[in-house]
Amino acid sequence: MYSITSVEDLQELNPYIIIGCGGGGEKFSNLEGIETVGFLDDNPAKQGKLFCGLEVASNLSDLFESTEANTVAIMLPIGAEGTALKYTVQALANGKNAVVSFRSLSLSDNESLLKLAEQNNVCIKEISPRLDVVRKICGVAPEKCCEVLPKISYEPKAKVVFVGGTSQECGKRTTTKSLGIEAEKRGLKASIISTDEMGLEKPTAFNFRAGSLSSMDVPSAILSSMKYVEEHDSPDIIFIEGQSSLTEDGNPHPRGLSACILIGADPDAVIVGHRPNHPYREPRGIDYEVKAIEAVVPTTKVVGLSINMRNADDDMTLESFEEKYGLPAADMYHGGAGKLLDAILEYLDKN
Repeated sequence: MYSITSVEDLQELNPYIIIGCGGGGEKFSNLEGIETVGFLDDNPAKQGKLFCGLEVASNLSDLFESTEANTVAIMLPIGAEGTALKYTVQALANGKNAVVSFRSLSLSDNESLLKLAEQNNVCIKEISPRLDVVRKICGVAPEKCCEVLPKISYEPKAKVVFVGGTSQECGKRTTTKSLGIEAEKRGLKASIISTDEMGLEKPTAFNFRAGSLSSMDVPSAILSSMKYVEEHDSPDIIFIEGQSSLTEDGNPHPRGLSACILIGADPDAVIVGHRPNHPYREPRGIDYEVKAIEAVVPTTKVVGLSINMRNADDDMTLESFEEKYGLPAADMYHGGAGKLLDAILEYLDKN
């Protein structure tokens, strides 16, 4: 009843004041047939400057007086629901329609807003996540939007090492843990962030299942994790366990998760794990994974290989992997953490 289902639904409510001079505000203003007569943003750095051809205002009441807007469209990001609610109430109380995009806070859960709109003889509509469409095509969908974490920017002081792999179950957790133990043996203060519910072994700082989050929330969770361990532990180096692979064949579902963790980590260096002759996964291989990682984060470098030799052929050796890929290779079950940490520290020292 309250969900926008077509651009025609929006055109009927022209002209607009748009709150939020970022990606959402620009995208809304560029929709076909939308007439925008004013922009507002709380950020002083944006106020008074041109945005999509109009000067950004700082006061909504001033825009009510200086424009003939019928509707206020509130295009604010996740984490700004409080501000969005404030402007929605102000719009409705001043006899203006409202178009909102709360995502995690559906209008159906906001009876007071619906009553306020009715009392002032205006309407309120939402650009919803359209989970009804997902339910129609997939047969099931979440009850509401899963994206809930605020977007953050954070640049860690410590060096960050991401441990990826060519497939699931190739040794990423063991490698991450072993590198953390080796770093501490050398007097470095290391923090390990596990992104899996099974990451329970010491010296892991904490673990959470990244796959339980919206893909939009995973980078925020990784950034928040690094910020948290730096505030509480002041580590010299942070190791982040990846999940799945960017290139694994046969199982596309977790590959996006791997990318999200990698993007959030934005690592200084990367170790890639590989399990040759994997009994129940289909890795495309080391070459593919290295190229994919360095393409997703162009500022990072794969500096070593962690080889799980459990299913290796008799003629496979660590030396053969080193010769083929031009990277140091080690087996974590046979004291290989030191070799890979040497490679990491040597690269970090040079860069």
